[in-house]
Amino acid sequence: MTSAPFLKMNGLGNEIIVADMRGRKDRVTPAAAIAINADPATKFDQIMAVHDPRTPGTASYIEIINSDGSLAQACGNGMRCVVQALSAETGQKSFVFETIAGILTGEEHADGSITVDMGKPRLGWDEIPLAEEFFDTTGIELQIGPIDAPVLHTPSAVSMGNPHVTFWVENDVWDYALDRFGPLLENHPLFPERCNISIAQVVSPEHIILRTWERGAGLTRACGTAACAALVNAARTKRTGRKATLTLPGGDLIVDWRDDDHVMLTGPAEFEFSGDVDPQTGAWTRDKAVA
Repeated sequence: MTSAPFLKMNGLGNEIIVADMRGRKDRVTPAAAIAINADPATKFDQIMAVHDPRTPGTASYIEIINSDGSLAQACGNGMRCVVQALSAETGQKSFVFETIAGILTGEEHADGSITVDMGKPRLGWDEIPLAEEFFDTTGIELQIGPIDAPVLHTPSAVSMGNPHVTFWVENDVWDYALDRFGPLLENHPLFPERCNISIAQVVSPEHIILRTWERGAGLTRACGTAACAALVNAARTKRTGRKATLTLPGGDLIVDWRDDDHVMLTGPAEFEFSGDVDPQTGAWTRDKAVA
């Protein structure tokens, strides 16, 4: 088939490609994703492949693809990019989407910020999922370093449509070699679906500093679901209230765990350039009419 239009975007530096797969029966292949990511100009954290809706009442079905070609269940920064892209195309401000993780909604505000309803957190060990039963997932048995003096230990676990653990630290989150132990923990036997690994410092009841190793993508400047997971875990452990600003390497996100149990994620999205891409091979061309 012909190439598909795409937009190169980012959410707080979390590199996103929005691929328009509407009106097509094919999908972006893992090989194409790996090839696209290999090009420095199109290196990405996630591809948001926008397909025709599968469920009445939804705008699109979104397939989320990591840079290693694997599928992701959720991506908050990517969903904000999709909302901004479709809002610019249609003039519509509110959308309902379907993903592997279920139904999500998004809305662009007058100031350009975008809020995505990331749904309800899943707190049970078998919902996250974990390979072992834990009665209390606010602190699970997992550590880095010597048994008698671990560098990190007892993270909180939750699913925001994808599995997350949050390690709590008192000092600077940059003091930890997340690039070294992130891939080891992502693939730890405790996580049958692999896991997103975050380090969080609670500055105040309304402010958390966060770094994340993202499952299937590696170190990232921003991970929306990790921010949601960190806020939920912080509130569950009485470190914060149910709403806070999360400072990530790429900037700030606002997360609100509402009383109806839905987690609302608010932040920006930014357009970079557009082009066309072959979903089978990853070969692409840039739109010369757009700077």
